[in-house]
Parts: sequence; structure tokens; C-alpha cells
Amino acid sequence: MADTVSPEARSRIMARVKSKGMKPEMQVRRLLHGLGYRYRLHRADLPGRPDLVFPSRCKVVFVNGCFWHRHDGCPRVRIPATNREYWIAKLGRNHARDARNVVSLEEQGWAVLTVWECQLRDLPATAERLVAFLEGEGISP
Repeated sequence: MADTVSPEARSRIMARVKSKGMKPEMQVRRLLHGLGYRYRLHRADLPGRPDLVFPSRCKVVFVNGCFWHRHDGCPRVRIPATNREYWIAKLGRNHARDARNVVSLEEQGWAVLTVWECQLRDLPATAERLVAFLEGEGISP
């Protein structure tokens, strides 16, 4: 299937894809703020610029889109039909970069939790998972 827009138009469209303040991130931010947690946003001095940083707890939370970050086993993860080689390489680089950032953060003493876009369908379970993580209880990734 061929792309329905010109390469220039596709470039403009893709350039408008934001990395901060998207709906899944805002859901997690509102959820945590409502639970009384305070955090810092997108600290540039940390690997990967985590979405939410809890400095006093040495914990960070990434809110990842399933497509862009290749959530294993999620039906939202698919390779577009056009320009497949590009997308396979691009999404693979994103996935590898995320793994490097998590390792680097853990080496610096930060605990890391990733909240996936598809998990936000069940907000009560996500809230439980976030509270367990922030309060230091054992959680399953």
C-alpha cells in the first residue's frame, strides 16, 4: 500500500508528533497528583529524560506509547505497511535506546518503572502499581 501523502507532507506530519504532554502521560500525571504525589517533569540531566521524576525517592516513571516503544506482546505494536525497512530500524533503535536508558538510570541508583499506554485502560490497577512502586513495595514489571 502506497503512502497517500507526499514525502514533504509526511515529514511535516511526523515533525508534529510531540514527545511531552500526550494523553497517556497526562493521565498518569493527573492520577498521581490526585493521590498526593509531587514530581518533577522531564529532567534533562537524567538519561532518557524520564516523564516523571521523584527525586527524594530516587524513582522515575516513563509513560511509553506501545507503538513507538515496542511494548512486547501488545496488539498496538505493528509495523506500518509502507516503508517497512525504515520503521523496523526506527522502532528497533527506540527500543534499544530505552533499554540503555533504563540500565544507565539503574546504575546511577534510580529505580525505574515503565507505564505502557495500553495499561491505562485499567486506571485502578495502574494506580495500585504506581503506589506500590513509589512506596517501595515489590511490584511486577
